[in-house]
Amino acid sequence: MMRRAAVLLSAIALSACSTVSKVAGLPELSPRPVYPQKTATQVALEALPPPSKPVAIAVYGFTDQTGQFKPSDTGQTLSRAVSQGGGSILVKALQDAGQRRWFTIVERESLKNLLNERQIIREMRERYLGETNVNAQALPALLFAGVLLEGGIIGYDSNTVTGGAGAGFLGISAKSEYRQDTVTVYLRAVSVRTGEVLTTVTASKTIASRSLGANVFAFVGFKQLLEAELGVTTNEPDQIALQQAIEKALYGIVLEGVDLKLWSFADPATGAGLLQNYHRERDGNIPVINVAEAIRRANAAAPQKSKPRAMLLTDIRTTAGTQQGGAVGAN
Repeated sequence: MMRRAAVLLSAIALSACSTVSKVAGLPELSPRPVYPQKTATQVALEALPPPSKPVAIAVYGFTDQTGQFKPSDTGQTLSRAVSQGGGSILVKALQDAGQRRWFTIVERESLKNLLNERQIIREMRERYLGETNVNAQALPALLFAGVLLEGGIIGYDSNTVTGGAGAGFLGISAKSEYRQDTVTVYLRAVSVRTGEVLTTVTASKTIASRSLGANVFAFVGFKQLLEAELGVTTNEPDQIALQQAIEKALYGIVLEGVDLKLWSFADPATGAGLLQNYHRERDGNIPVINVAEAIRRANAAAPQKSKPRAMLLTDIRTTAGTQQGGAVGAN
């Protein structure tokens, strides 16, 4: 009899949980693997107009340079705060740029494995085919890169913003809490020929967490106590936030390179709008026409003899800042 009662209570509890989940709009567990949806930054990378010619590029690694462990309220944990697969995410972002038209990616992160496999091919062909020299058709030379992408994850700041609100009356209460973390990545392009750092970009992405809860603890009748509790917590995946930060930094590298004449769009008119929007976002949403006006005013106010470039840029910042009520970054 007791066993039947326990089974009956378990079935009622499970059905109640299922009902509450449907009412609260909670996602059901899915046993099937799925492909993740494309992020907004990934879509922006794919929408880049094609280049005049692909850029041969290599990534030796994109490491976690924060040295931070995942924060915990219960004690120390040995889990890292961010994913250690930044290099793989960066390579995928390079492939997405312009739908595989912007970069020719050469494998360097696992170069040792690649060279070992090529050595095995040489030995097998020498043993079974009697080749004493490398057959260029069977084993051509490796591609080399003209540009290296270096950098890493340079910051993970926890609880940059925290807060919440709650209220209760006659045993009925509700509360809401939120928290925000920030991940920052740094990316630079380096010339293989000269070793010069061509351009650098830093990008950040916030990671939001929210919690909603409500509970009831009140007497609904004589010796009849009602107690109920409901809560929902949403945590943005750290890996998705890191992916978006890396994609944003790569998008900036592409447009910075176009701006510095390191590479170019196949149709400059098509990419002009993207470049203009990037300037506005990078320089604080200041319209390009106002920057040009600031340059004209700075040149008009300058003495007849030429100023050093650093002084001229200072004048440009001052003039543009007076006109817009803020500062403008130098290009």
